Amino acid sequence: MKTEVNPKDTDRAEAFEMWMTSPMPMVTLTKTYEVSNLLKTSKKTNVKFNALLCWCIGKAATQIKEFYLLPDAGKLFQFDDIAINVIVNNCKGGINSCDIPFTEDITKFIEVYNTLTAQVSAECKSSFLEDYMIVGTSAIVQTELDCIVNQYTDKFCNPMVMWGKYRKGWFKTTLPISFQFHHVQMDGGHGAMFLKLLQKEINRF
Repeated sequence: MKTEVNPKDTDRAEAFEMWMTSPMPMVTLTKTYEVSNLLKTSKKTNVKFNALLCWCIGKAATQIKEFYLLPDAGKLFQFDDIAINVIVNNCKGGINSCDIPFTEDITKFIEVYNTLTAQVSAECKSSFLEDYMIVGTSAIVQTELDCIVNQYTDKFCNPMVMWGKYRKGWFKTTLPISFQFHHVQMDGGHGAMFLKLLQKEINRF
């Protein structure tokens, strides 16, 4: 469920006053991750690497209450649930968006991920969840990237997690990940905590 809230009744009241009308309120943090276990799990289970990473992103996000708040059109909204948005290559050579509801049951999440992305790819039609707080993702896996800074538009204030191709070394595989968020939604400390929790969830594999 999506509910409008009074910013003054939240911990983000001061941030709302400071950053809601800022022309450039987005913050981008980048961290290099050790993803060897995630890659091994992907190959062993035949589950897409990006699908596993998206589950880790959702798991980390649900542990930080600021992720459930989102500024939009001069207002602040509270959400009950989180979903992960992925970009899907469709059957006509274009791309579409696909929102995937997060669940802690990883088997169920992967099943829904596969079903929805396959449907979007076949129909060439984006799929959106209006009542979920959307964490966007963008995987540009054609090459290795050090950092990604996304475009800023007031039409999309949601947090974004972005990455390129992972880097295989002799003893470990690494992946730089960029995290972009609206300063009204959270501060740098919350962003840093999310990045720390993401590594923790990746390490569980």
